Amino acid sequence: MKISIITVTYNAEEFIEQCIRSVIGQSYKNIEYILIDGASSDSTLNIVQQYKNNINILISEVDKGIYDAMNKGIKLASGDVIGILNADDFFADQDVVANIVKSFTENVTDIVYGNLWYIDRKNPDLIIRKWISKPFSYRAMSWGWMPAHPTFYARKKLFQELGFYDLKLNSCADYELMLRFLYLNKRKSVWLNKVLIMMRVGGVSNISINSRIMASRNDLTAMRINKISWPLLKVIIKPLRKIHQYFQ
Repeated sequence: MKISIITVTYNAEEFIEQCIRSVIGQSYKNIEYILIDGASSDSTLNIVQQYKNNINILISEVDKGIYDAMNKGIKLASGDVIGILNADDFFADQDVVANIVKSFTENVTDIVYGNLWYIDRKNPDLIIRKWISKPFSYRAMSWGWMPAHPTFYARKKLFQELGFYDLKLNSCADYELMLRFLYLNKRKSVWLNKVLIMMRVGGVSNISINSRIMASRNDLTAMRINKISWPLLKVIIKPLRKIHQYFQ
């Protein structure tokens, strides 16, 4: 099984090397690594070039944002399964991809997702939140539950059949895509109860009150698109589901 891993970068010089090294250090070797850069103006590309022999596809050009870049990578991918590794993030250990592949092959599933630790931006040993997921249920997802997107791996055929990230939804595009795959189209999934990704705090959708308001509006749109009843009430409740992650 070939796994395509896509990293999207834009002025990511601070952490991109750790991200790349966590990919090339995986024990599972049938990996296609795709890096889509948005025409960075810092030293990102200089760092990336040091690892060009480990990157199968490298593109640097102006794009329409992070999800446009992800869509480019997905369309170029030749793997059986596709996942996203953000430029600020890294795999929790060297066997993450091997464990993902094992879950796909043993369970004959369309989607695998796992757990994620949020870590301090400067001190990766300091865990801020623990996002421990659970097996998929329609009821839970209709009330705002979702897998951690950075741990979300799906067969390429799902993107071909069900579509890509919706650029109109901005920071909510990942949530809507998972709703579309799991909730609306009922594709089979498996929860891999392991920590897969270490994610630095400070994501696009959490950096200000205004951006959080915009994210909530987009959540509402995503729920409506995917035919979830009482979406406004459930958007209000959705952030409350994260509180327990701070006390695990």
